[in-house]
Amino acid sequence: MPFDTAQIARLGGTWGAMGSLVASDGSANHPWLARLADSLEPLRDLADAAHFICVLHGRHPGVIDYALDHARVSLERDWLEAAANAFSTERAHLVRIVAAAGPLPSTPGHAESEAAAQAQRHALDMLAQSDRAGCAAGAALALAIDWATIREVLDAVAIRLGLAVPASTLPLAEETVSVVDALAREPAMERAMLFGAQQVFAQHRGLWDLLEARAGARERV
Repeated sequence: MPFDTAQIARLGGTWGAMGSLVASDGSANHPWLARLADSLEPLRDLADAAHFICVLHGRHPGVIDYALDHARVSLERDWLEAAANAFSTERAHLVRIVAAAGPLPSTPGHAESEAAAQAQRHALDMLAQSDRAGCAAGAALALAIDWATIREVLDAVAIRLGLAVPASTLPLAEETVSVVDALAREPAMERAMLFGAQQVFAQHRGLWDLLEARAGARERV
């Protein structure tokens, strides 16, 4: 995995504000994601998660692809190119899971849930296309960092469905930290980068809240 709890703790002092943001706002802190990743919930809840993750990140171009178009410096561009290439494999893994999972489970209030997820997708797209130097890169960095945790959920679904789990080829934690450190040397760039990252983490937390609420609604039927 590109990031895990031990790595975040070890690197926290190196990458400063971004490390603190990951520790406080990253998806790893959400209890519903943890239950899904541990495969403690019914398959329908895991499949539901895969479908909605696909709404946010299953289309091309995505967050990292858009951010690549807004790269300002070579280190940033090199990292984004590597991440974009790797994320194409992640996207294919996600699409295979969704196809194998079949239709979405029947859930009260589905139209509202779908609209909320589409709004999240739009918000992510706008962040990744921001012309504010550092914002798009921050969004892409946050996605790559958070994806390590999201991947745990996807892999749990894949295993339950009997699918192969490919290795992630996203940039290593140390490479990502070096990009964060380089961008953070300019205060304005750092502020924009942290804003983009914070907003991505917020959209992901909103997704886990939504998925937990959907699971609760199905239980009440």
